[in-house]
Amino acid sequence: QGQLVESGGGLVEAGESLRLSCAASGRTLSYYAVGWFRQTPGKERSLIAAISRPGRGVYYVQDVKGRFTVSRDNTQNIAYLQMNSLTPEDTALYYCAAGRDIESIRKATIDYWGQGTQVTVSF
Repeated sequence: QGQLVESGGGLVEAGESLRLSCAASGRTLSYYAVGWFRQTPGKERSLIAAISRPGRGVYYVQDVKGRFTVSRDNTQNIAYLQMNSLTPEDTALYYCAAGRDIESIRKATIDYWGQGTQVTVSF
């Protein structure tokens, strides 16, 4: 059975950058749009960015627009979330998810979830 595996999380200082990866195994990622969600304790998981299947369409929430960039390499079956100018408010568990299209992902209609990778931003 296919799965999504995130990597690239870690502990950084405010103002630094991280790049998260979402690798698909057993599935062809190009068949899906990919979304990036994050969750902090006591709060619901929320979508922050998404990219369409061919990669031409993208979506960002206002909080990350201009700082985060979502991309994908369908030849490598992988998607990325480049995060710049990180702040402590970006500290969260980050998940990637696969869905039919960006609209489905925005409605949280998800086909596959990754297991999550922790991002911690210190002052």
